[in-house]
Amino acid sequence: QLQLVESGGDLVQPGGSLRLSCGTSAFTFDYYAIGWLRQAPGKEREEISCISSSGGQTNYADSVKGRFTISRDNAKNTVYLQMNNVKPDDTAVYYCAVAQSVRSYGGSFHCDGFDSWGQGTQVTVSS
Repeated sequence: QLQLVESGGDLVQPGGSLRLSCGTSAFTFDYYAIGWLRQAPGKEREEISCISSSGGQTNYADSVKGRFTISRDNAKNTVYLQMNNVKPDDTAVYYCAVAQSVRSYGGSFHCDGFDSWGQGTQVTVSS
C-alpha cells in the first residue's frame, strides 16, 4: 500500500496561484493512477482531478476545469496540482489518493474509488 504525502498548501489571495505536490517513496508509484480531492468545512469530499499512471490521460471537475492542471513526474515519484486563478470557494483541505480503478473510453478518462489517502494540505484563499 502506498503512503502519499501532500505539500504546498498555503494562504493565497484570490486570483493567485499555488502548486501542490503529492509524493511517495514507493518504487511502484508509476503503476497507479492518482487523484486530487478536496474537502471544505461542512461539505462532502470532492474529486477534482485524476491522472493516469503514465500521465497521458487526465480529467477535471467542472469547478476547476481551465484553472487547475494535474501532472506527474514518475522519475520523482510526484504528482502535482497547479492551481491558477484561485477563488475563495477553492478553500479546502486537499488530498491525493490512489485510484482503485480507471475507465477510459471514447477519449474520456475517469478514476473510480480512492484509497491510500495522504494526510492532506490546507489551502486558504482569502484577501
